[in-house]
Amino acid sequence: MAEILLGVTGGAATFKACSLASLFRKAGHKVNCVMTRGATRFITPTQLACVTGEPVYTLLFPEQPTESVPHITLTDNLDLMVVAPATAHFLARAAHGFADQLLTAAFLACEAPVVMCPAMNSRMWNHPAVRENVRILMDMGVVMAGPVEGHLACGTVGAGRMMEPEDIFEVCFRLLGRN
Repeated sequence: MAEILLGVTGGAATFKACSLASLFRKAGHKVNCVMTRGATRFITPTQLACVTGEPVYTLLFPEQPTESVPHITLTDNLDLMVVAPATAHFLARAAHGFADQLLTAAFLACEAPVVMCPAMNSRMWNHPAVRENVRILMDMGVVMAGPVEGHLACGTVGAGRMMEPEDIFEVCFRLLGRN
């Protein structure tokens, strides 16, 4: 059984995070989830908590000072971190070491392998700034799962679609097998 941290950012593909979390749990893995504020506009923490059987975290600083520091405790003994979807905004923040939200702080504290699953409009995906941020993250050892070509939320077809949860699961399964 692996311990997985699933980071969920806000975008049209956010709904796929529930299916991915379910696949991990059905395979016997423990799944903790961190959601950005944007992600909570698309799905609720309750949905992910029901799928994982674990609390879902959204705040960098706990409301009670006696609580643990989540960006550290969530990455202790971690086998894999997955961010799905990974928006252009998140990729930029992660690439440049921003730690002002729980998910980016957890990324910086993570010593386990990281898989990011980009999802955005194809024009955004092809923008030089996004491509540079992806290069920076890959140079850090981050594995990019996707994006793939397909129908996008804006009604166009092109690169930028998040991989399907089953395909992301396969990427993660292979990565866990190597570690």
